[in-house]
Amino acid sequence: MSIRRLPEHLVNRIAAGEVVERPASALKELVENAIDAGAGRIAILLVEGGTSRIEVADDGCGMTPADMALALERHATSKLPDEYIESVVTLGFRGEALPSIASVARLTIESRIRGAEGWARTVDNGQVTREGPAALPPGTRVVVEDLFARVPARRKFLRSPRAEYAACLDVVRRLAMARPDIGFTLEHDGRRALSAVQVEDRPGRVATLTDRALVDNAVAIDLEREGVVLGGVASLPTYNRGIADHQYLFVNGRPVKDRLLMGAIRGAYAEMLPRDRHAVVALFLDIPTDQVDVNVHPAKTEVRFRDPAMVRGLIVSGLRRALDAAGHRSQRASESALSMWQQENSSPPGGEEGARPQSGWEGEGTPQRLPLENRHYGAVNDSRPTFFAAPPQARAEPAWTPPPQTASFPMGVARGQVAKTYIVAEAEDGLVLIDQHAAHERLVLERMRAALIGGTIASQALLIPEVVELDESACDRLEARAEELSDFGLDLERFGPHAMLVRATPALLGQSDPKGLVTDLADELAAFDEALSLKERLDAVAGTMACHGSVRAGRILSVTEMNALLREMEITPHSGQCNHGRPTWVKLAHGDIEKLFGRK
Repeated sequence: MSIRRLPEHLVNRIAAGEVVERPASALKELVENAIDAGAGRIAILLVEGGTSRIEVADDGCGMTPADMALALERHATSKLPDEYIESVVTLGFRGEALPSIASVARLTIESRIRGAEGWARTVDNGQVTREGPAALPPGTRVVVEDLFARVPARRKFLRSPRAEYAACLDVVRRLAMARPDIGFTLEHDGRRALSAVQVEDRPGRVATLTDRALVDNAVAIDLEREGVVLGGVASLPTYNRGIADHQYLFVNGRPVKDRLLMGAIRGAYAEMLPRDRHAVVALFLDIPTDQVDVNVHPAKTEVRFRDPAMVRGLIVSGLRRALDAAGHRSQRASESALSMWQQENSSPPGGEEGARPQSGWEGEGTPQRLPLENRHYGAVNDSRPTFFAAPPQARAEPAWTPPPQTASFPMGVARGQVAKTYIVAEAEDGLVLIDQHAAHERLVLERMRAALIGGTIASQALLIPEVVELDESACDRLEARAEELSDFGLDLERFGPHAMLVRATPALLGQSDPKGLVTDLADELAAFDEALSLKERLDAVAGTMACHGSVRAGRILSVTEMNALLREMEITPHSGQCNHGRPTWVKLAHGDIEKLFGRK
């Protein structure tokens, strides 16, 4: 077959396939054009997820009739003032965007520059159908109708209107985060779905567009290295999501989805989040244009860095530094958590006179009667047995010395222990509940990390070496890493084909369970890449060891031990969450307590 030149309408449709994949793609192009036009407000209207209608109106600089005609020609743009394509600083020079959209939909552009009359042009699937004056305020309004209506092969691959709307909303949300100085509104099928007023700070805009609770559960990022500036907000590890859709990345104000940047975020939160949880992050990277290529993808959603290692290191360092500075901070108690505190109804059930209460005391000085399975027999004067309730599962020691002042400590001072698991502390600004196992698990991990930085972890020899039976493949994995495990203070040697002999355990773990520790480590090693050393997988190895060496739930602590735990939490990085990303403590502020008792 001989080579031939393709007709113009077919060229535009091919270009549309590269740029306009779905309504969200077209919307992205139109909103970015409005931003580059210097808009201060952008109003967006969608019908049926954008498949029927997309409308974008802005108050930017507008276009003359001649500019409008050029804008609808391929490879015509105002965004590239010279031939240096790599130095573009706008959101793009997509000369093919408008004509590509116009080739697969009915596109109407109305625009007016200040001091002149407005003008309109309609292009229906590549053919100009109307042109003339238009009445509108200064700025531009673009309407896209019936996208892919005459391209059924593309139309049938669109998802449901609800799914297309979700993609459009995500596009607008990302662009609005990048430009807090611009006001955005989005209406879908007559309902206001998004409203973001002009603000000065990026963190405030991010919280408005994601979750307002992020303001109280995030840290600010601010780092500069070699002319590259990193800013934004990152959630505390305890404030996380089940999917990574709430991670927003921007390079020179351009929303991107880059594997390098996503990998850097995972690395920064490595030992602070469970594997199935994801941080909420909005990172803004400002980098010289000669160090990044934004033209590696037709839709400009991917970038390529000249020095990717430096950029990755900058992100990891910036996130780590901010999270380290957060210290013992943890996620604040949410309204849903507070709602679980409920008042018990003390009136008799059913309102029957003389009915016995379901909880509390039956009368003055009379113990509650319990179901048979919960009863304890006690001696009485007559021959009939009497049933008494078991004592409450909480304890506090007598205060032989005056307790310390709560104002002196952020985590407060211990007042007691509940269910042999939770420490109750009083702080100056509220009530603090601490999960003793989760908190101590994090403290042990941080001690191990500090010890490894100094060399190796001290070991504690077992009086009688313990034999741990495992399957042969697990023993093989442990034997291959025995020398590296010795740096962690764990002394192992092979003891037959199906067993390992434990001679010493890390001293930091105290009286740990060697069998459980070795079994869990064998499982961890099964998931490792053989090319990685254990120190490179410090988060997993040390985390597993720390779990076995921490104070377990169900252990009774003295008040001195409780306070010692609180004081160490206050000076230990990341102590607000355990090694699995769960919170180690929550606080009920005085205002929250007053709400529970109806005082506020």
